[in-house]
Amino acid sequence: MISEPELEGEWTSDRPAESAGALGPPPREGGGGPGRSWLWALGGVVLASAVWAGVLVVQDRFPSAPPLAYRHSEDLCEEAELKAVSEFAGPLEEQGPRRHSESPAMDWSYCDFATTNDEAEGRTAYYGQVLVELHKRTDPEAEFGAGPPITSLNWPVTGEVQEVPGLGERALFFRNVESPRIQVLDGGAVFTVNLQWFSPAGDPGRDEDTVTAALIEDARALMVRLRK
Repeated sequence: MISEPELEGEWTSDRPAESAGALGPPPREGGGGPGRSWLWALGGVVLASAVWAGVLVVQDRFPSAPPLAYRHSEDLCEEAELKAVSEFAGPLEEQGPRRHSESPAMDWSYCDFATTNDEAEGRTAYYGQVLVELHKRTDPEAEFGAGPPITSLNWPVTGEVQEVPGLGERALFFRNVESPRIQVLDGGAVFTVNLQWFSPAGDPGRDEDTVTAALIEDARALMVRLRK
């Protein structure tokens, strides 16, 4: 269960919450170093998700999209500071090239982060991915929460999916093993913040409530920064 401190505060939106739908991030390049080869696999999942979402948009399956309440950012790495995650993971640095795209149907921006030299020094290594999608032609609400899962090395998705009240029109928290994420639908936009880690032998593991609260807080902070 998500504890009370994680869900403090209300979030106002331009229209009432209804039912669900989802998406996942665009690809990245680069790599190198132990434990980071899975990022190539993640990029493939991300690209497939973006293409999947684009097909739905082009088909005009929904008659209209809500007015956009958020602005597009070409530099999401500057906007997504992930301060709450950094409090327990340590400093996170931008990894690989920045990615974004603008089209009549949808604008998206993607960035990923990682702690540095942790595996080589015997510490837990953290990796974060952030994606913002602005749907300009269709309403993303109908597909929210239904896209391909974001997992490292194609690990099976396990754990619960829980509603997060008081955040956007609808927010879902995916309690995947070593790959939790939060996804928020609000004002024609879909925000995804994902966290993954690789721990050395004997590591006690992450405190679930701490991770949950941090992802919720960082998603909320990003929404505030990009709000028009």
